[in-house]
Amino acid sequence: MERDTEQLYEQALVLRCQVGDEGAFELLVGRYEAKLRYYLRRMLANDDRAEDVLQDVWLDVLRRVARLRDAGAFRVWLYRIARDKAYYELRKRRKWIEFGEQQDAGQTPSEDTGFSAADAARIHAALDRLEAPHREVLVLRFLNSMSYEAIAQVVGCPVGTVRSRLHYAKQALRKEMGG
Repeated sequence: MERDTEQLYEQALVLRCQVGDEGAFELLVGRYEAKLRYYLRRMLANDDRAEDVLQDVWLDVLRRVARLRDAGAFRVWLYRIARDKAYYELRKRRKWIEFGEQQDAGQTPSEDTGFSAADAARIHAALDRLEAPHREVLVLRFLNSMSYEAIAQVVGCPVGTVRSRLHYAKQALRKEMGG
């Protein structure tokens, strides 16, 4: 029930923003600023440009929100814009590595939720050492609590690919953490 109320509130903010309500835009920024900043910092491996990219994201949102057809899709749409901006920045730096679909190999990895709070600092440091596609799915799934379907929409691939990338990303994270 509380989640439904939150979703309705967010949809109302988006609709208000679409008709030019600056206060609604500020409230949307307030809802997503910290999580989006963290996402971009992880995507860009704590690069100083993350703040600039974040500002570019919000400018794009402000310019394009009126054209968003489904107010309920705001979160996925926002992260898609952020992802596109982050990968553009990575391509400019030639650090972009595209994972091929061959990683799917028909596997359906199991969900693994086990990282303790005591490992948080080590996990965040290890995330910075992972390749961008691995960081991305881990941050979206575990730090932004996105469903596989929402992640698939953000990254533009099938749900099976998201599951596969999460599986390989968790393996890479474990390896970075020495486990």
